[in-house]
Amino acid sequence: MSIVDAFLIGMSALAFVYFVLLNSLNLLFTAIASITMATRVRARPYAGEEDAFASPITPGVSVLVPAFNEEVGIVESVRSLLALRYPRHEVVVVNDGSTDATMERLHEEFDLVPVARVLRNGIAYAPVRGTFLSRRVPILCVIDKENGGRADALNAGVDAASHPYVCAVDADTLLDKDALLQVVKPILDDPELVVATGGSIRVVNGSRVDHGFVVEQRLPRNRLATFQTLEYLRAFLVGRVGWSSLNALPLISGAFGVFQRSLVEAVGGFSTKTVTEDLELVLRLHRYLRTHGQPYRIAFVSDPVCWTEVPESLHSLSLQRRRWQRGLGESLWRHRRMIGNPHYGAIGLLSLPFLLFFEFFGAIIELGGLVATAAAFVLGLLSVWFVLLFFAFAFLLAIVLSVAASTLEQFGLRRLPEARDVGRLLAYTLFENFGYRQLVTVWRTIGYVDLARREKSWGAQERRGFKLTSGSEA
Repeated sequence: MSIVDAFLIGMSALAFVYFVLLNSLNLLFTAIASITMATRVRARPYAGEEDAFASPITPGVSVLVPAFNEEVGIVESVRSLLALRYPRHEVVVVNDGSTDATMERLHEEFDLVPVARVLRNGIAYAPVRGTFLSRRVPILCVIDKENGGRADALNAGVDAASHPYVCAVDADTLLDKDALLQVVKPILDDPELVVATGGSIRVVNGSRVDHGFVVEQRLPRNRLATFQTLEYLRAFLVGRVGWSSLNALPLISGAFGVFQRSLVEAVGGFSTKTVTEDLELVLRLHRYLRTHGQPYRIAFVSDPVCWTEVPESLHSLSLQRRRWQRGLGESLWRHRRMIGNPHYGAIGLLSLPFLLFFEFFGAIIELGGLVATAAAFVLGLLSVWFVLLFFAFAFLLAIVLSVAASTLEQFGLRRLPEARDVGRLLAYTLFENFGYRQLVTVWRTIGYVDLARREKSWGAQERRGFKLTSGSEA
């Protein structure tokens, strides 16, 4: 057997083991998510949200909104955050040196006036040019600062926050009216143990938005956005639920996460050295709390929903996935001593090895495995039975998992009112694995190159704005 033949067979075997392990774990997480969702559905009438809303001990939350060139959707986003159903919250918008009309839109809509806002200066960030309060809405604060990046803007928001908990959201997101109340519920249930929580993210493209709230969810007409809808369902309804149940949640999405402010300050705030500051912060929190021997829990709650606008062009989506891959590599390298280290419990023994093997190296294993398997089969090195098994674990099981996630969404939340949208979503579970998934894998592979080149750029995403989402075209 030649070296080339041995390489092709070895790569095919590695990819086969990869798909078997990955989809078997996802099946386990799907089972956990099904049980969790059924429990939540039964307990929903007794969730005690009204008691939490009326309780004087419900902690105050500062909602932080970093904004850079967000003139298209910033007003709608801020409106929705101001109207959240929560007893004590403020909205802190941090304009991170925008070069468009973001500040002008905020001034026009909310009648901002300059004030001498007291900043604690506990975390480093770029210089602040001015602080403003709204004449119309007293709980709105706007910080205008020099550009320093998203993490830098969040640090300025943390420093200015007046409440004990901070909720980091993106400027291109909308929250359900009760989302903040629901995502804080684990903290209310066990304030001594729970230090951070995260909620679900859903795709807003195609849905109808009115006064800053999603009033009717519809599937996007854009095909790329529809594929991303499936990805978000799997990630949040299956993956996050599974890791949270093991107290090994490695990520709270930067688009919607609540953190104990004093703890964020204790670890030095959000890192400006990576483009995935949300992942890096959660890993640093795990590391800090484990090192100090402090019992804790970082929880995920599937009910509260944050709506985000996803890329609808190949260029924007490619930049996003390359950035995610690059940021994953940066965070794993920064916390490499935690990987496989029993001192860090489940996060070190389970979550981080998973991120390393299936998420970081997964791109090259998937792409190389598919090419090697096809080549080995053509050369007669693999049997038909092996190829069929490979196909079953790599594609058919992935389709089953996507169908399961879509079914869980309808069972638990029933957010798609139109039967044709449900049918379209199920149809996309078939097409996703033949073309789209491989394209994303190629982009993730290019992310290795960006990482090696130490690329630092964020990559701008085109914004259509929430007012346009009901009519986006393919």
